Amino acid sequence: MRIAEISSPELRTLHGDSDDHHILSQIESIIKQIESHSVNKQPPETTVVNLRQCLTQLSQLAPFSNSLKLQIWKLSYRLWNVCVDISNTASIRFSSSSTTVAGENQAELRHLTADLLSIASDVTGIPSPAIKSASFYYKTGMLWHNLRKFDLAAKCYERATDLVSKLDIASITDAGERKLLLDLNLARSRTAWEVRDQNLAIALLNRSKSMVSGSSENYMELAKQFMSFGKCSLAANSDLSEALKLMNEALENCEKGFGAARTREEKVEIRGLRWKVLRFIAAIHLQKEEFESVVKCVKVLRDSAEGGDDHPSLSVLAMKAWLGLGRHVEAEKELRGMVIDRGIPEGVWVSAVEAYFTAAGTAGAETAKGVFLGLLGRCHVSAGAAVRVASRVLGGSGEGSKVRAKVVAELVSDERVVALFAEKDAAKDRTAMHAVLWNWYDNVITFGFISNLVLLLAAYLYRFECGL
Repeated sequence: MRIAEISSPELRTLHGDSDDHHILSQIESIIKQIESHSVNKQPPETTVVNLRQCLTQLSQLAPFSNSLKLQIWKLSYRLWNVCVDISNTASIRFSSSSTTVAGENQAELRHLTADLLSIASDVTGIPSPAIKSASFYYKTGMLWHNLRKFDLAAKCYERATDLVSKLDIASITDAGERKLLLDLNLARSRTAWEVRDQNLAIALLNRSKSMVSGSSENYMELAKQFMSFGKCSLAANSDLSEALKLMNEALENCEKGFGAARTREEKVEIRGLRWKVLRFIAAIHLQKEEFESVVKCVKVLRDSAEGGDDHPSLSVLAMKAWLGLGRHVEAEKELRGMVIDRGIPEGVWVSAVEAYFTAAGTAGAETAKGVFLGLLGRCHVSAGAAVRVASRVLGGSGEGSKVRAKVVAELVSDERVVALFAEKDAAKDRTAMHAVLWNWYDNVITFGFISNLVLLLAAYLYRFECGL
């Protein structure tokens, strides 16, 4: 995004014998070269090298007069805007293979622009010079971060932090400036997390609490970052207690943000985030086998205002929690409830059926079959899902084998299930189902004659009617 250049008289042609004027003339000449250079191409490497040399020489000549500082500011703004123009064109024209190189050139040029602006330091007549200079480093740091150059991103963020560290935050009334301070802290935190400095990352988030300024939007941003780190910890499965702590921090900020919300839209948005955080908290409790806590989370979500949360994952979380508590009746109720929920992805409910049968054993075979058949026609069901359910219910030999065999035979012989395997793209699944049935038949020789016959007929059904 281009920025409004400093409002001041036009920069006259710099001349004179002083070294600082001579260097500024060189910098202006370089900027003119970049401005006149086709925006369809990146500036040559020599441009960046020459500009860096000029900045090194200029920094050694400080301090400067206020008029000279104004000239430096205007040059830096011109350079920043031409960077924006190049970047906007590059995002459209450059091929994916050259995107990284172009991005690094762009980030390096902007980094030099931020350095040029910081050389001028405070300038009389320009409001909030430290904030403006810090914003250049912040935006450049984000470019480096996206390029995964985390060391350079950290340098930019640290430089920006140094520039604003002497400011009295309480005296800053402009909402945009206060938002920049929060965004800077959050950006530093993300970069620290990427380089595995989790202590610093979390410390920066905690420091950010003093920068939300009672804004619902700011509370949401902070909550999202706590949630993001919590998700990373949960995915890594390294420290579930730490993941839970981070999610609870996110939840607390959601609560505060909801209280600070002024419009219905803000309340709806932050309520949705709160529900999402609570679902993750429930998932963490499930992994920690704290099943009562999972049930409580699900109840809070379902009993929430505006009709409560109806996310498809709630039935799965609740079912697994009830199974963990040994309460199979409640678990079966949750499982059967999935049949009327069209929003549950196939992989989720198949996994739920498998989990239920694993816990309930043979007694759950009929329920597993009923749920599977109930889902047919209500949501997408693939032949592969039928293979998974049949394989899970059959299991090996042992107690209940006859009952399980009968249930599977009824399942795979159902006309609706057979239709799944009649599709042209179901050849591999037909082969897989045939193998499941026949392998089970070959390996189990202690079954009663009736169950063997039923299963054998089912195998032939798939072999001949499905074209195997």
